[in-house]
Amino acid sequence: MAWERTQGGHRPRLPPCAYQLIAGLADELQGSEREFADNLTPPPSEAERGQLLRALASDSIRGSLERHFGVALAFQNCHRVAAFRPNAKGGETYAKFTSTRSQILNQSPEFRDC
Repeated sequence: MAWERTQGGHRPRLPPCAYQLIAGLADELQGSEREFADNLTPPPSEAERGQLLRALASDSIRGSLERHFGVALAFQNCHRVAAFRPNAKGGETYAKFTSTRSQILNQSPEFRDC
């Protein structure tokens, strides 16, 4: 993965849509007492949808994002992305969010391409 230099160090060079979404979720989580922050709005275009999928489908990119922002990321079908506190990965809320049942319930009844 490519990295770019910033004033505070380095950050992964990702498509703007994916980076901005995850940065916003991390900020939202850190500024709250909630267990996770999530996004329910699909990307505005097919190109941005593809960028988000590529960022989250790659273990190396997802891992670098998690380390950079200090979060644990979770992803559901239909582009629902959540940032959890890192210690939540073994917990009940994280397990429920990533369960097969939650994945299916987040989709439309027709299992369409959302």
